[in-house]
Amino acid sequence: MELKKTDFIWTREPLAWDWPADTLTVTTRPHTDLWQRTYYHFRNDNAPVLQMATREQYFSFVVKTEFDSHHRFDQCGVVLYLDSENWLKASIEYENDEFQHLGSVVTNHGYSDWATTEIPAQVRSMWYRLSRRGDDFCLECSEDGVRFRQMRVCHLWEGKDEIRFGVYACSPEASSFEARFSQMALLSCQWAAHDGQAPDED
Repeated sequence: MELKKTDFIWTREPLAWDWPADTLTVTTRPHTDLWQRTYYHFRNDNAPVLQMATREQYFSFVVKTEFDSHHRFDQCGVVLYLDSENWLKASIEYENDEFQHLGSVVTNHGYSDWATTEIPAQVRSMWYRLSRRGDDFCLECSEDGVRFRQMRVCHLWEGKDEIRFGVYACSPEASSFEARFSQMALLSCQWAAHDGQAPDED
């Protein structure tokens, strides 16, 4: 698969953005986020996402993120956004000057499921790899772009045919920061087919 800038389309633009060469720079707008219902009961659906569309059933999308976030909940990462109630994202979310949350959110039919782990607040860069096998997806992260660690395997109920995927950045509270996305690549699926227990028979 070929990755072309002209294939990417904004769903809601950020405060500012620039993509002159190989690095996309995004400045977030305050009070922007993606979240649906679960636990907090509120719904946020105004974060900017920049995506391309594909019907390819097996591929991996890789991107490097760099950021100067400094306010609670500031975040940037990889996203697959179908509509307000069906999407997934992986990112680092700033918490305080001691730690951040490295995590992922999967939202099916309007309910979000958040999985996180704490990492040091000093981390200012992370690679992500989003892989697709049909309507199942794998999210991975890496500090060096070489060794990727699995974050989550998930299913999107509405992710069967055409999907849209790319990057996002947002600031849920009254803040703004700059995020940089570089070394984007579309690869053959790096998520190996399962060779363990055979699937159940219908």
